[in-house]
Amino acid sequence: MMDKTHSSILSDKEDLDIKVLVIAESQHQRLAFNDTVRSLGFTLIDCLSRQQLQDKPKLYSAQVDIWLIDSDYDNNIASVITASKSSAVLVGFSPAPYLNEMQHYAKWQRKLKRKLAKLLNKPSLLDSPVIDTNPPPWRYVVFLGASMGGPNAVKTFLDNLPPSLPICILLAHHFNHKMIETLPRILSRHNDWRCQVITTTQRLRTGHCLIAPVDRQIVCDSDGRVILTEQTWAGEYKPAIGQLLQNTSDVYGSDLVSIIFSGMGNDGTQYLDLIQDNNSQLWAQNPSTSTCPSQPQAIIDSGHCQFIGSPELLAQKLTDYIGEMTATITSPSFTVSDV
Repeated sequence: MMDKTHSSILSDKEDLDIKVLVIAESQHQRLAFNDTVRSLGFTLIDCLSRQQLQDKPKLYSAQVDIWLIDSDYDNNIASVITASKSSAVLVGFSPAPYLNEMQHYAKWQRKLKRKLAKLLNKPSLLDSPVIDTNPPPWRYVVFLGASMGGPNAVKTFLDNLPPSLPICILLAHHFNHKMIETLPRILSRHNDWRCQVITTTQRLRTGHCLIAPVDRQIVCDSDGRVILTEQTWAGEYKPAIGQLLQNTSDVYGSDLVSIIFSGMGNDGTQYLDLIQDNNSQLWAQNPSTSTCPSQPQAIIDSGHCQFIGSPELLAQKLTDYIGEMTATITSPSFTVSDV
């Protein structure tokens, strides 16, 4: 809600000067709000859950013009909003569709933009682009998870995988912090894949294998960006394969193929029950070909694994799968902006 005085103040502001803060419990929902707010040219102060809000007392003193609340409106949120001297609060939103449902996602964005345009008396907001409908330079995202024994397995996989396929690769590998810079050189020797550790926010690209850093979290968003955050990985495993598996599945849905290679432990199994509705593919290295079989075996034992094979067979399976899928699809189901 917002009174006429506050409406007039905000409508006179430049878009970049309008500060927005989002509270949403679903990571996918937060990414959708992030996309929409930034596409309007507003300044997004933060996009976080109720618990994360409690952990950030500095927001109590931050000037916030608009709050978007997709969470339980409790006393803590109410007190923060009061302290921020907010001009407007919108509460309650429908779930954002996944990005492989492009038309439904665009409709969700338009609905939110109409609310904000009416709230701010800024009809021009409706003219801002929703999502770029140009075809992406890639059609599928391939997420790889590995740990002990992984470098040899992933290298063999890349050696047998054509970099000309319409795919991009994101690798999460449990690795020594001081040694991870050597991993690109190991993986790209004798093949044409371009491998690099992520050191800044960038876009997924065909023919590239981006490697998650050990010391800082990354998040994939609906523009095909890999965002490097200031947060460290939570939990025992760094980088957290399970966390990235959930994030990439939420964002890319049926346009994602995830493969878990040799490793120790069960990282990657934490959220499998939650991601099955996203229709992404989940494969694993055959434990008998793994230096350390427990990680791929945990994926197999989950009951969600759809293919098992050696690194060579996984590369062949992926090549065949991409060929079959691109041959049957006449129009892209997921789009990203050009680099």
